[in-house]
Amino acid sequence: MSDGDVGDVNDPPLYDSLDGQVALVTGANRGIGAEIARQLRDLGATVYAGSRSIDNEVPEGTERVLLDVTQEGDVEAAVDGIFEEQARLDVLVNNAGVMDADGDIVAASTQELDRALAVNLRGPMLLCKHAVPLLLQTDGGRVVNLSSGMGALGEGQSGGSPGYRISKTGLNGLTVYLDGEYGDDGLVANAVCPGWVRTDMGGEEASKSVEEGAETPVLLCRFRPGAPSGRFWRNRRVLDW
Repeated sequence: MSDGDVGDVNDPPLYDSLDGQVALVTGANRGIGAEIARQLRDLGATVYAGSRSIDNEVPEGTERVLLDVTQEGDVEAAVDGIFEEQARLDVLVNNAGVMDADGDIVAASTQELDRALAVNLRGPMLLCKHAVPLLLQTDGGRVVNLSSGMGALGEGQSGGSPGYRISKTGLNGLTVYLDGEYGDDGLVANAVCPGWVRTDMGGEEASKSVEEGAETPVLLCRFRPGAPSGRFWRNRRVLDW
């Protein structure tokens, strides 16, 4: 975990504008991903909005990119395309995710488990595999992984959705790995729980609006070089893993 005292964590150095910077957001055609893409656009970034289907709408003013995170060919093509067009990538937001059934691991189908792991964990790993070299070309390149308190080891793991929970625990592990492996090279990697958000996944009874759910992920996208890294956030504060 990168160095930084409590004051650094509670008052991290931030970009006020992302003018001239480039961001890639996966699952950006709806929900939190679309809102993150919109807010990064409004901060001045050139935003590539990834979507599994070329027919899906993406936020106005962003660059649509075909990106099914389970398909390495899509991942490689998306990153290569950004390099060819921009020659840089400053922010990667691994947002695309799926939820599995409410039952326990015994009741869950293998197909459901495989799908959750493929989208929620293997996908972000593939994105990092192909995007980290480009991120490292810019001082303070950022990776923001959309995780969940449902994957936190300290918050209890009962209540169903085993594929989702375990994949998010793994995503937290990927975050720590990225910080440990590349933190000294300038990469700033963090995970974030957006909270219970009114999206297709969260449902209409959720306590947060999409705008509120995007607030902390966008904050992490604004981190300057040397900002806290290798941590797990919710509501602008660090959580225990």
